[in-house]
Amino acid sequence: MPNPFDFQSEYILEDSIVLLRPLQKNDIETLVYFSEFQPELWKYSIIGADGRENMEKYIDVAFKGRLNNTEYPFVVINKRSNSIAGSTRFYDIQLHNQSLQLGYTWYGKEFQGTGLNKHCKYLLLKFAFEEMGMKRVEFRANAQNERSINAMKSIGCTVEGILRNNVMEHNGQRRSSIILSILEDEWFSSVKQSLESKLLVTP
Repeated sequence: MPNPFDFQSEYILEDSIVLLRPLQKNDIETLVYFSEFQPELWKYSIIGADGRENMEKYIDVAFKGRLNNTEYPFVVINKRSNSIAGSTRFYDIQLHNQSLQLGYTWYGKEFQGTGLNKHCKYLLLKFAFEEMGMKRVEFRANAQNERSINAMKSIGCTVEGILRNNVMEHNGQRRSSIILSILEDEWFSSVKQSLESKLLVTP
């Protein structure tokens, strides 16, 4: 049986490269740097966090989701430089269905392409399948966001299809969303081992 997941517990996930800890209110003082100087990070996001005001709203939404027992947001810390690199979260958490979505993931430009994402995804997937007892982890992205889609495919996600014009983005434009997933049996039979082998060659 899976361990009971407590939305109010402080879960810490880490390896030699990255540390994930729960998002805190005072993280705004660090995250606002990205929102003010790298606003393009939210080009494809449903909820924009460009500018301090939008970042404050972004964090508030994340906290409300945690209070409502549907989301669990993390900040991503690069242990090599001991600095916050971005954020990610579990959302649409359905404990009764043993499923969740993994997303709202972004990293500062200086941390992109460094292998950090694979380490984060490994820790999150391992926790979801092996500690939370999930049977399915789902991923969604703007169907035009090739960088994000390729990153998800590279960790072992299977493409399920596209929801056409299904959601409004923060810029007022409608988008089509690509749906990908990893199932529990896929994690244990192939995805976990494949991802572990890729972590060994992280620069």
